[in-house]
Amino acid sequence: MDYNLLPKTQIKVSKICLGTMTWGRQNTEKEAHDQMDYAFDQGINFFDTAELYPIPPRQEEQGDTERFIGTWFKKSGKREEIVLASKIAGPAAFTQHIRTDKKYSKKSILTALENSLKRLQTDYIDLYQLHWPERPTNFFGKRGYDYKREDFWEENFEEVLDALAEQVKKGTIRYIGLSNETPWGTMRFLNASDATRPRVRTIQNPYSLLNRTFEVGNAEVCHREEVGLLAYSPLAFGVLSGKYRGGKSPENARLTLFPHYDRYSSDPCKNAVERYHELAQKAGLTLTQLALAFVNDRSFTTSNIIGATNLTQLQENIETAQIRLSKAILTEIDAIHESLPNPST
Repeated sequence: MDYNLLPKTQIKVSKICLGTMTWGRQNTEKEAHDQMDYAFDQGINFFDTAELYPIPPRQEEQGDTERFIGTWFKKSGKREEIVLASKIAGPAAFTQHIRTDKKYSKKSILTALENSLKRLQTDYIDLYQLHWPERPTNFFGKRGYDYKREDFWEENFEEVLDALAEQVKKGTIRYIGLSNETPWGTMRFLNASDATRPRVRTIQNPYSLLNRTFEVGNAEVCHREEVGLLAYSPLAFGVLSGKYRGGKSPENARLTLFPHYDRYSSDPCKNAVERYHELAQKAGLTLTQLALAFVNDRSFTTSNIIGATNLTQLQENIETAQIRLSKAILTEIDAIHESLPNPST
């Protein structure tokens, strides 16, 4: 396993990060524990979760993912060997069951953090992230930005950082990160940090062969400001595994169970998948290997968040850390991207 430093820290994290959002809906507690055992044995020391999980969010399971991690920490005694990331949920219709006040206020951050720490059976989180912006902007599959009257939001970057700074000072958070953030939002947080306010270390955004929009703006921010990408959905909800090719709907697969997650199911996406599948065969790789190795290869990727619902998938995903794509294959990937740029919606 290869490791990178979280930017501007001395914390080493595995190039592959274990994603957890299916635990509690598609995976049982035992299956989650089995995944953590296997991942740890393969050198993965970086787990990512959220108070919102599992996904799709429902009140009856909310927080179960963190609980499963907590019981694994208690059973295994490996908390100190894991770099743990979690997130606070922001305003959205699907978070009504979590908190009444869903803004990133001092009170909300304290409440969310205390609840996560209790479920995780730990007294600190290594990387605490804002799951998505409070303000209305383009994230979760929305490409274009439409200005809307913002009666419910005023710029509060300093206030949010001040609230997080209190927790850093207490030791309940070590470092902070963003998620589903835009270049403007990232820069505003960076500009608001100072000697007393913590600096953003990472940004967790979608990035895959079907969605390279991160390269427009955010990649330069990461490079120039020393912020690391934690890439999520590198397999585009499993579409880039190839298992849905030809109209297939595998039993218990994510998009079979939850077809409304159709961000990567358009005809342009299907066309792109076929092109990448042909390239993978030419390179002697599976489509999964090509897709994950590409994300691993990016200079701005600190860690690639992979999620799996069984150990066979997890094994293949982790093994991609050792695959290096040739310049010729990367050139062909870029050629496909030029002809079918960012087909996901």
